[in-house]
Amino acid sequence: MKTHLLIAVLAATMATVTTSHVARAQATRAPNAGTSATSAGATLMGRVTDGYANSNGVKIHYAALGDPAKPLVVLIHGFPDFWYTWRNQMDALARDHYVVAMDQRGYNLSDKPKGAEQYDMALLVGDVLAVIRSAGREKAIVVGHDWGGAVAWAVATTQPQAVEKLVILNLPHIRALRRELVNNPVQAKNSQYARTMQLPGAGARLTAEGLAGWVANPEAKAKYVEAFRRSDFDAMAAYYQRNYPREPYTLDETPVVKVQAPVLMIHGLKDPFLLAGALNGSWEFVERELTLVTIPTAGHFVQHDAAEQVTRTIVGWIDR
Repeated sequence: MKTHLLIAVLAATMATVTTSHVARAQATRAPNAGTSATSAGATLMGRVTDGYANSNGVKIHYAALGDPAKPLVVLIHGFPDFWYTWRNQMDALARDHYVVAMDQRGYNLSDKPKGAEQYDMALLVGDVLAVIRSAGREKAIVVGHDWGGAVAWAVATTQPQAVEKLVILNLPHIRALRRELVNNPVQAKNSQYARTMQLPGAGARLTAEGLAGWVANPEAKAKYVEAFRRSDFDAMAAYYQRNYPREPYTLDETPVVKVQAPVLMIHGLKDPFLLAGALNGSWEFVERELTLVTIPTAGHFVQHDAAEQVTRTIVGWIDR
């Protein structure tokens, strides 16, 4: 992720908010990261097929690529992002799969229901199931980054029949993250962005241009600004308000429900806000095989910072 850009410090009295992942990307982006986005994404917009799933009355947009008769891969973006984040991976995945990249609720072309309760994890899981059903399937290979990773973990944990394989990018298992928030002062300090997003009115201090600040490529950035202008900033904040642990942080001592599907985790180690310590013990949450790939040169947006390596790793792991 790119060398140090100025990052506004979050404060309650500020008129604007520099969001978590904008700060992550600006602080840790590797030189030239994302420069291949133009070639990968220049024609993608015109080649995907737009679809909509009905999730109990909430319309969920997705962009599809590939043969609908082939095995289904569902891609779930994080914050601040939209389906286009997968532009470097979709073509390779679509050679042997039907690839469906979602806009999560609140983002871009998906519906934006009002109220933080509309962004409860159970409803986000339901959105993924609706997309799988919309593709005419009962199960899929599920891939998620950041908040999309949190949703993907939850789908695999609570709806194991719907997940054939699970791929997680830069999002440790939520129980491990809670453990680090309790026991690791650096992780707790570096999670200030999440606490700020939990404050009343956090969404009102976001802007489309600010949210797109992490995108290095000018053509891609213009698409992001357009997508964010169609999005709901209160909805973005609601993900944190409804689902992220709150202070005082406590351990989750409920019985562990293990993921039944094989799991691939890819983590850019330059992500300063989701520290690598939370990867420890990841195998405790997985019943079958776990493959963990760490990329020392990549930051939070690992699918961009190490696009070719991430694509090769995902495709090779899925197809093996």
